[in-house]
Amino acid sequence: MVGAGTDRSKTALSGGPAIVLVRPQLAVNIGMCARAMANFGLSDLRLVSPREGWPRTGAYRKGAYAAAAGAVHLLESAKLYESVRDAIEDLSFVYAATARGRGQMKPVLTPAQAMPSMAAHMTAGEKHGMLFGPERTGLDNDDVALADAILTFPVNPAYASLNLAQAVLLTGYEWFRAAHGDAIPFEIEERS
Repeated sequence: MVGAGTDRSKTALSGGPAIVLVRPQLAVNIGMCARAMANFGLSDLRLVSPREGWPRTGAYRKGAYAAAAGAVHLLESAKLYESVRDAIEDLSFVYAATARGRGQMKPVLTPAQAMPSMAAHMTAGEKHGMLFGPERTGLDNDDVALADAILTFPVNPAYASLNLAQAVLLTGYEWFRAAHGDAIPFEIEERS
């Protein structure tokens, strides 16, 4: 399924930071994350011990692929890891997305603050990534400890938890703005 606004005649952007989903619980959420990644030209999807198994096979494949809505190529190219350490070992810098203060001595930034620096470093050849935790609990402190900095979202403090794909989408948006600018993608001609 390809949604409205998808134009296969245009060259798709790819690259950007690695999106590392740590112990994702639902295959459908992996599919929605792939769609969010495709919206913003992100192409490096890494999965650490998904609860429902590898979304390319098995009973959950259909839901993951349907939710990807045109971004099936990202599910097909996703890499599977057994540990966070293995998933990030080739990265120069890693952010851990979390809604909670962790008591760790790490810089804490919003996506809007973090992405310009990330884009500049990646343009210089570094590989960066972002960790996103399980839907129900978020990242463990041990996962966050492996990151260089914390990424958090300015949201309603009484309801700070985001859906996994929403967190990837918001981060992807800020990445795209930092890496590619925020020009309006089309204009409507004025009628005379």
